[in-house]
Amino acid sequence: MVSHDFQPSADRSDRALLAYVQQELSAPAEAIAGYAEILLDEAERNGHREFRDDLEKIHAASRSLIDFIASLVSRSRAPTRGPSEDSEDYRRDLRHNLRTPINAIKGYGEMLREDAAGVDDARALVSDLNRLLEEASRLLDRIDGLVSFSLPETEAAATDAEVGAGHVSAMVAHRFVASVQPILEGEADSVAVLPSRILVVDDNASNRELLKRRLERQGHSVALAENGSCSLEMLRKEPFDLILLDLLMPDISGLDVLSILKSEPDLRDIPVIVISALNEIDSIVRCIQAGAEDYLAKPFDPVLLRARIGSSLEKKRLRDREREALEALCIEKERSEQLLLNILPAPIVARLKSGETVIADHVNDVTILFADFVGFTELSSRLPAPELVGVLGRVFSAFDGLALKFGVEKIKTIGDAYMVACGLFDDRDDHAHAVADMALAMAETLDILNDALPAPLEIRMGMNSGDVVAGVIGAHKFIYDIWGDAVNVASRLESNSLPGRIQVSRSTYEHLCTDFVLTPRDGLEIKGKGAMEAFFLTGRRQGAASR
Repeated sequence: MVSHDFQPSADRSDRALLAYVQQELSAPAEAIAGYAEILLDEAERNGHREFRDDLEKIHAASRSLIDFIASLVSRSRAPTRGPSEDSEDYRRDLRHNLRTPINAIKGYGEMLREDAAGVDDARALVSDLNRLLEEASRLLDRIDGLVSFSLPETEAAATDAEVGAGHVSAMVAHRFVASVQPILEGEADSVAVLPSRILVVDDNASNRELLKRRLERQGHSVALAENGSCSLEMLRKEPFDLILLDLLMPDISGLDVLSILKSEPDLRDIPVIVISALNEIDSIVRCIQAGAEDYLAKPFDPVLLRARIGSSLEKKRLRDREREALEALCIEKERSEQLLLNILPAPIVARLKSGETVIADHVNDVTILFADFVGFTELSSRLPAPELVGVLGRVFSAFDGLALKFGVEKIKTIGDAYMVACGLFDDRDDHAHAVADMALAMAETLDILNDALPAPLEIRMGMNSGDVVAGVIGAHKFIYDIWGDAVNVASRLESNSLPGRIQVSRSTYEHLCTDFVLTPRDGLEIKGKGAMEAFFLTGRRQGAASR
């Protein structure tokens, strides 16, 4: 928010005004120089050497103009000669210094245009020359307005005036400076908003100690490294929030240290501010490209260093928060996926994540098992609810572990009934063997658990193999389920089995008979099916290896 009560000093207003004038003059001046370079290139390529001398004079005048404009902000002026004093002499000199190269550009350009007008293959050159002269004329017309430096009586007057007029330039500069509070005495050493742990890397002991003292006065914790090798060793042992890195060091250069830091995952996110006496554009660009957060030339302004440290630490804090949020999001995603995997088979989850909306498959030759506890209804009337649920939870959890062990898919539980299937995925040819092994293990596990249960449980099981339809149903509390005659037969075999026995169908028998011991059961009548051939699974044959 701009404070309208704050009035900037005349010196600050002068500097801002000259910076604005420089900005407004630079664009057309650069355009003139650009056209001059294009014209020189065209004359060379097309063999018009007779135009080269005048073009070089135009180019030299344009570079002289650019150099003068670039010097405006840094020019040293006596207080009585500045824009705020409205010095007519200063404005006259400024107009003269701007007009002189522009008049030279126009003069040589117009003569050259006349010479080139009668040359047949110089049309492109004349066209570009016209553009150059248009830019020069436009800039010449704006000079008076830009250097008048007068403030309008009201902002409305500035708004209504042509952009680039003198009083518009003055209002823009004055308004900007008024919005920027000046730096207070002692601000360089004021306490930092985010006190942090900073590593100072410099081979000069005086520089290290000076930076350490200044940073500690701001509330930071500071460690010192006298060279690049030492800094890397410290960074691998201790955590730091920021590194101030010298560039010119005897053992490893700051640029090499920076490259090493950015190549190591544990160190690459630490922000680095390079502070060096080497103030040339190549070094600055290479350091920024290598991953430096900022670059300061020595000697540096302490207030500017404090501001850049604060900015770098704030960006690091935001990056850390973003990383923490992403890590938390990944954890929640893993939890959600694990929850989904507890509900649905992994291959089905993968298909849903890939975008499938309808999951429905016909699967050939699957083995299904149903298991049910004998007399559980009577038991449920005797046990308190928490104890009853605890019994089921303990037994079913043990069965879940067996399903994982044998690679069998748990389909669901219905009351005290437990249902699994194998062969739904991956075209397993040992699906019946896996379910048979699990059934035998379930019986053994229940015998062990019965020693600790409040009442012993008996289980009966039924197995069948055949084709099924499988899919996901529901939109809110969805479930993966299987249907078909093979499923119905497995359920009937379970309900018609005997306590402690595993009853299998003829189709399952054909899968198991070579590796398992199965005994026929006579006189079995199945509802809806009539007489059915069935067998009791009692164990593996001696010497039969698991598939």
